[in-house]
This record gives sequence, structure tokens and C-alpha cells, in this order.
Amino acid sequence: MTAAHTCTLLSVRSATRRFGGLVAVNQLSFDLYPGEVVGLLGPNGSGKTTAMNLISGALPAHGGQILFNGQPIHALKSHQIARLGIARTFQLVRVLGPLSCQDNVIAGMAFKPRPLFGKAAAAHAQELLQRVGLERHAALPAGELTYIDQKRLELARALALEPRLLLLDEWLAGLNPTELQQGIALIRQLQGSGLTILMVEHVMDAVHALCSRCVVMHAGTRIAEGATAQVLRDPEVVRAYLGGEEDDSREAAHA
Repeated sequence: MTAAHTCTLLSVRSATRRFGGLVAVNQLSFDLYPGEVVGLLGPNGSGKTTAMNLISGALPAHGGQILFNGQPIHALKSHQIARLGIARTFQLVRVLGPLSCQDNVIAGMAFKPRPLFGKAAAAHAQELLQRVGLERHAALPAGELTYIDQKRLELARALALEPRLLLLDEWLAGLNPTELQQGIALIRQLQGSGLTILMVEHVMDAVHALCSRCVVMHAGTRIAEGATAQVLRDPEVVRAYLGGEEDDSREAAHA
């Protein structure tokens, strides 16, 4: 364990979430350490987005604990968790369509520990838009952006919270090869700035390039955890991915 791994930033302990008789997340446990990028992998319907929802407070857990920097957060609301330093993007992009890109980012600043308003917020929003490559679209209504640029905007809004932990739910999906390399470079920059990142991802080139470790889920249960190359060679992981994808409706319905 490196010096950066002397303390746990996020600890998920036997987290469980049910939808009626369906156990979407079943006794899930893993830890995240400061400054690392970890992949949360699994076939469609395996419970990855539901796990992200539990961490971010979008859904309450029905069992287990989630600790952030040693503090229990599983009973907190999403806005309370955001103020503690956890931000996320969504599998289905969520921007405030009628508002300008700049105002979308400013909206995120109201929920960080020390909120920004007025000219200071506008200036910082422009910096964040530049960071994700959207500085020319600051005045454009978010609803007029392309899908890929809406993803960039959602990332800028998440960064406006000044998080310590960033949850990325398939943020790299749908990018062309050039955009993918730009996205990978941006995530590396974010990690270099000290950010810890948990990413749900199906783009294996990105997983290999970015993730030092991976947690793999199947049917709501963790089936593997460890160094990326080792985990992706695990026979059970290979069977989960190649044995036929599950119906993704249960996860999409609760994303």
C-alpha cells in the first residue's frame, strides 16, 4: 500500500438496495483511497448505477453502511452528501436546458461547502467551462448543445462542487476515438489535481488506461476486486461479460 493509501476516503460496507422482491445491490463492499481512479464494472443490469445512486444519496440503502472520510453518509440526503465533497455525472445526461452553460455551472456552486455567487461565480464557471472545452459556449442554452457537449457541461457542473470524490457514470460512452482520448486525458488531469474517481465504464481501452483497480459486479453482487489487468483476466469476470448480457431494464429504471 502506498503512502497515498494510508487512509480510506470511501468505504462501502455490505450496502444493499431492493426494489420490491429484486435485490439490485446485494451486500456490496469495497474501499476507495485518496487520489486513485477505480472502475466499477459489470454487464448491463448488474447494479452499477444503483450502487452509484446509493453513494450519492439519490437512493437510500436498505442495509449496510457507506462512510465518506470516516463519516456515515448512507442516511443523508443527496444535497448533504454533495456538500461533504461527492459529485457525480449521470448515465442519462441531466442539464438545465433553458439555462446558459455558464448558469448551469454556477448552479452547482450553490451546493459546495463555501458557495460562490455573483462575479466570482461567473469567473469560476468560465474557468471550468474552459477546462472541459466549452468556453466558447458559455452563453449558449444547455439544451442546444450536442449530446457529447452536454456530457462535458455536466462534468463542469460536478467540478463546480469542488468534490474530493467524483462519480462518473459511463461518462466516456458514445465518444468517437479522438473525443475518447481527450476524455481520458481530462480524467488524468483531474486525478493529477488530487481528485479521487469512481467510474462506471464499458469502454475497456479507458478502463485499462485509467483504472489502477476495478470492482466487478454481476446480478447485484461483487464478484471480483483487484488490480485491473488481473481482474479482467478472472474467469468469473470473463463469463459474466461473455455469457450473455442481462436485461438492463432494472438498472435503467432506477438510474
